[in-house]
Amino acid sequence: MKSSLICVAGTEEIITVNVDLGCRSYPVYVGSGLLNRPELLSRHVHGKQALVVTNTTIAPLFLDKAIKALQQENTEMTLETVILPDGEQFKNMESVIKVFDAAIEAGMDRRCTFVAVGGGVVGDICGYAASSYMRGVNFIQIPTTFMSQVDSSVGGKTGINYRVGKNLIGAIYQPKCVLVDTNTLNYLPNRELASGIAEAIKCGLVKDGKYFEWLENNIQALLARDPIAIAYAIKRSCEIKAGIVTLDEKENGIRAILNFGHTFGHAIETSCGYGNLLHGEAVAVGMSFVFWVEVVLLIVPDLTIFITATGDTIEANEELQEGEELLERANLEEGEEQV
Repeated sequence: MKSSLICVAGTEEIITVNVDLGCRSYPVYVGSGLLNRPELLSRHVHGKQALVVTNTTIAPLFLDKAIKALQQENTEMTLETVILPDGEQFKNMESVIKVFDAAIEAGMDRRCTFVAVGGGVVGDICGYAASSYMRGVNFIQIPTTFMSQVDSSVGGKTGINYRVGKNLIGAIYQPKCVLVDTNTLNYLPNRELASGIAEAIKCGLVKDGKYFEWLENNIQALLARDPIAIAYAIKRSCEIKAGIVTLDEKENGIRAILNFGHTFGHAIETSCGYGNLLHGEAVAVGMSFVFWVEVVLLIVPDLTIFITATGDTIEANEELQEGEELLERANLEEGEEQV
């Protein structure tokens, strides 16, 4: 995994995090105003057909910008859109079929590109549809929530929920690129922002103690949407995830550490009903359960091994207690109260 900083005269800086997976490698572009940089997308769209998948919340905000960016350097582009209802409860096969229907009705071939414009739900639905349509077509992620920017848009996990569990149906299918325009966060509700911060905290806990300390010192800057802090958190979270995915793309081993807090979290989301808790809220509660187990049941050696398996030397007892305190400072107590 490599990162670079691209500076172009008269433009904003672009941070690029590379996910190194051989022939399936791809860049994650991070910066302000990237939806106004059509060349970033055009280099990853190889055919003349594109299907943009978004939802009813995001469409009025960013759909026109995404369409313009896709068509500006390819005037012959045939472009269709699918606008899904917004919410975790719609992350199901019915939504995937809507994407299939739109692609089939438009006569899209194997060289078409599916483009997800939205948060994690939109990305998961669009990516899963792309993995299956014509046995796999190109796929681009344009994440618009902090959760999707620091976590779900990177790594290739796509899928839908089933009535008995979350993400039980899906595929690991890598995008051609991820374009993170941090300006999209200007429209993000505070609760959604805090939800994404929970995933950033998770990254620090499982892999990078220094990043965790940075989060402790900059949590208020993140909540205030300071652009420098936001960009760094996205960059570092993506670097951590990309590094782990490079080692274990199919989650046969070390990638499982990225599920920290998710075992309890997914169960909580399912039992509460999809959409009642945000994903980050449920994960925050899940991590808090782990903290409780560590402190009350005194299984410090097991947790120490789990954390330091990544190569970092982190004192589990102290670090996890600080993690619980940081989750509280990120205004995630609301999620816990609803459980």
